[in-house]
Amino acid sequence: MEGVRPEFVINAAGYTGKPNVDACEIHKLECLEGNGVFPGLVKEVCAETKTPWGHVSSGCIFTGSHPDGSGFREEESPNFSFRQNNCSYYSGTKALGEEILQDAPHCYIWRLRIPFNHINNPRNYLTKVITYAQLLEARNSLSQLDDFVRATWECWSRRLPFGVYNVTNPGAITTHEIVELIKKSALGKRLQAKGKTFSFFADEAEFMKIAAKTPRSNCVLDSSKLTRAGIKMEEVHEAVEQALVRWETAS
Repeated sequence: MEGVRPEFVINAAGYTGKPNVDACEIHKLECLEGNGVFPGLVKEVCAETKTPWGHVSSGCIFTGSHPDGSGFREEESPNFSFRQNNCSYYSGTKALGEEILQDAPHCYIWRLRIPFNHINNPRNYLTKVITYAQLLEARNSLSQLDDFVRATWECWSRRLPFGVYNVTNPGAITTHEIVELIKKSALGKRLQAKGKTFSFFADEAEFMKIAAKTPRSNCVLDSSKLTRAGIKMEEVHEAVEQALVRWETAS
């Protein structure tokens, strides 16, 4: 709107698909517009008005980890994108969005990865682990939502250098480790008393055959750049454990 001059702009818009990224394979136009085209429009406006801004991207543009188990760093090129022809449409458009913003002046790109917190909600990863009939064993980086919001805002409030930041809780965690933390929690004990059990697919091939239409990103990101800048996030196992301790159902 003409005459409005914000100090800072945050683009948290995007298209993820509901109930999951399989929907993006059907709604490709909306997905491309939300994840690829719209960030480019924000870039143009912010460049024209010289407005600093931040863009919420995704860690889903990577798959796997380095051979030693370490995570991908910000300066590494995505390996789960249209350029590799191995990705979901969602991941491809998110990688495209980052490409469009490569030369954006005064811009933060914040990579979110499998968000969770202590509020029971269908979009919360912990809710998904609890409610899904079967689970896929995988090792991933995660982002605790409250930590993520605080860390991204601190990038601006501390005037960190613009650029890409992996905003994930340090470390990586497997699905089995999350299930064990759930089982040990008060929530898990209540669920198990009601007969809740946790079942796993035999492997990714069975998962793709039964439960998914498009490949999923399972990856580890290195968040040490954020740590070196002085922004701390809770270690991922501890963050999951604390979310379960504080667990509540949204009203």
